[in-house]
Amino acid sequence: MKEAGGGGGISAELWAVLGHHRWRIVAAVVLLLVAKLATVAVPLLLKRIIDAFSQALLPERLPLYLLVGYALLRFSSTLFNEWRDLLFVRVTLAAVSAYAQKTFSHLHALGPRFHARRKLGSLLPDIDRGTSGIAFLLGVGLFTIVPTLVEIGLVLAIMLNRYATGFAGIILVTFLFYAGFTLVFTARRVVYQRRVNKLDSTAKGRLADSLMNYDTVKYFNGEAREARRFAAIMGDWREAGAANQRALFTLHVGQSAIIALGVAAIMVLAGQAVMAREMSVGDLVLINAYALQVCLPLNALGFVYREARDAWVNAERLFELLRERPEIDDPPDAPPLRPGPGEVLFEHVSFHYEAARPVLVDVSLRIAPGTTLAVVGRSGSGKSTLARLLLRYYDPTNGRILIDGQDIRQSSAASVRQAIGVVPQDAALFNDTIGNNIAYGREGSTREEVVAATRAAHLHEVIESLPERYDAPVGERGVNLSGGEKQRIAIARALLKDPRILIFDEATSALDADSEHAIMRVLDRLSQDRTTLVIAHRLSTIVNAHAIVVMDRGRIIEQGTHAELLRRKGAYARLWLLQQRIDKDAAR
Repeated sequence: MKEAGGGGGISAELWAVLGHHRWRIVAAVVLLLVAKLATVAVPLLLKRIIDAFSQALLPERLPLYLLVGYALLRFSSTLFNEWRDLLFVRVTLAAVSAYAQKTFSHLHALGPRFHARRKLGSLLPDIDRGTSGIAFLLGVGLFTIVPTLVEIGLVLAIMLNRYATGFAGIILVTFLFYAGFTLVFTARRVVYQRRVNKLDSTAKGRLADSLMNYDTVKYFNGEAREARRFAAIMGDWREAGAANQRALFTLHVGQSAIIALGVAAIMVLAGQAVMAREMSVGDLVLINAYALQVCLPLNALGFVYREARDAWVNAERLFELLRERPEIDDPPDAPPLRPGPGEVLFEHVSFHYEAARPVLVDVSLRIAPGTTLAVVGRSGSGKSTLARLLLRYYDPTNGRILIDGQDIRQSSAASVRQAIGVVPQDAALFNDTIGNNIAYGREGSTREEVVAATRAAHLHEVIESLPERYDAPVGERGVNLSGGEKQRIAIARALLKDPRILIFDEATSALDADSEHAIMRVLDRLSQDRTTLVIAHRLSTIVNAHAIVVMDRGRIIEQGTHAELLRRKGAYARLWLLQQRIDKDAAR
């Protein structure tokens, strides 16, 4: 298959979409042709009416059939066009909906590396413009270009049949000049449109990033700094927009000039024929109507072509996004992870984000079923990477990870994550109610199960004290809740999921001492009879772990229980003494 971002790829994708709605497209094309036939017939009937009334002797009776027929033809042209749009709108809506859903699912399938380097604020406009571009290419573009060409063809055929070839020749030459001019100058303008789109996405990305970091801006009095940065981007956007408009001005004026010259030439030729008694006044009106009927659609054709090129540019961005490959691809027909007691085994695991910077080097460790393993070490030692690999955000560069004897690369990623519950350092919440945020832990859970999980997380009493109870909104990123309350929601989610393996990724490092102590008691109960991996910053929280692993620069340098590691007086003992000293200083 061709690249989705290329012209052939986009065309193939759009034709594939159209192929699912063949009968609607056929019916819409039939209605389109009937509407154009009615449109082309209107000037013919008008000529007959004018000729009937411009004779020296007026007709004895009013030509009612001509007058009524004229009105009916005009009405039928509009009726069939609207009927066509009514039929085809489902095709357009289905395409936009399908691509929006496809993009949504694709973004969730992409790995954290992609999301780390893309700004959400600039990503959303690309998606919005891309789906709108697809809708335009399928709808307005298709049903403006085709009927315009049909209309021009019919008019040329009538003109050649009824009048001197000079009239059809002028129309054809006007069309060719118009088309050539439009193609050349629209291609030049695409460069400006791409720059405008890029700067628009950059501006929206900067806006979203600044607002999401509202508190940081306030902490450092950065309002003026943020305003200057945004103003600089908008200044570039203004200049690009002005250049784009100048290119558009040249295009519009040139197109109008070509049309005006074509119409003038036709009318001069027709006027000479009437003066020479070679044509009637009705013929003059007919030729004028056909000249306008060709030139006005030509103008519309130029507009549609310009917009279609813009839509194509926008669709390119969307297809580039869809061409991004997930970092983790499940094997074809990957089986789900089989149930088991929850043994976790890392066998000679190495990993790097960049080849020059290894994150893990030959790491081997085992977490026995129902036990707790704590991992400690300095920042950047690779602790959190262990959790990311276990969750299959990435696959190891070397070695393998097994759950109950099964290599997780050979099992579906969804089933691996289903077996694991996570309580992160920063509990990410949806801008929804407390109840729905907790219920997200298990799809289809009942309110009674949610309440049971919150009771176990010692959160139920807090929720009941709120006016809206479980229907209370948490706000953007949980802004309406304290850090401890957000952590308890994360714990309740994990309890509701009821996994056989748990990961606590520095789950209490951002809390005060009282909240940390309370939540640690809950975490201890939660980890009972479950296999638990604790990524720890504060050593006081993991003294009861069955085993502790000390990491440095991606390697395991010590391993044992809290007591054993203290007796060895190595790296762990030094970290312990340092934290004890810091805690004593803080308590003074």
